[in-house]
Amino acid sequence: MTDSLTPELQSKVDSVVARLQEASSLYDGSLVLANSLGAEDMLLADLIDRHALSIPQFVLDTGRLPEETLTLLATMTKRYVASKVDVFYPDAASVEAYVRESGINGFYESQALRKQCCAVRKLEPLARALKGRKAWITGLRREQSVTRDAVEFSEWDAGNGLQKLNPLADWKESEVWAYLRFFEVPYNELHDRHYPSIGCAPCTRAISVGEDLRAGRWWWENPENRECGLHAAASSLIPLKPR
Repeated sequence: MTDSLTPELQSKVDSVVARLQEASSLYDGSLVLANSLGAEDMLLADLIDRHALSIPQFVLDTGRLPEETLTLLATMTKRYVASKVDVFYPDAASVEAYVRESGINGFYESQALRKQCCAVRKLEPLARALKGRKAWITGLRREQSVTRDAVEFSEWDAGNGLQKLNPLADWKESEVWAYLRFFEVPYNELHDRHYPSIGCAPCTRAISVGEDLRAGRWWWENPENRECGLHAAASSLIPLKPR
């Protein structure tokens, strides 16, 4: 390991810390990090802990997460003991109804059934996780996929009715990993098996060299449709400010 980050990467880190500090001040008590346990969110969790920022986090456990993801969750909560991490689960009755009507793996049969599964397992718990908040932080980056190439640092999330902050929007994949390795941040071991983007186990596969970073997510669908609904396109972009 080198003794320091490159000046360019250190500058980017400083910018992210400044954005997080500003957001923490503006949205004091009503800001939260949506931690998907992906590489980007682990970077943000590390920065929040390293700089003692009062930003709580939440994780959505869909009930279909890989064991490696759950292992990382346990590791994270032990390492970052000062951070408050809430885990939200889908409504059991809604999951039972979906499985009863569509089958345990009905999401493979049509995009409509896949989105319905995402709505039950992700969107409804997300709504509960964001209740009472004025802003949420994500690890979205423009480089990740064609559905995210217009991501801004701050945008109005019309679907959830609050501000959405993406402090890593301009980061490259190599920069994320340079940070993780330098600070020895824990990460999902599936990343080492060519899983750059990890969601539910049955909806995630490894990718081949040259494929889009999110090619392993819902790989049976067209690239422009590969989102679960957590990150629908913003209806308008406005400056960072409390609402």
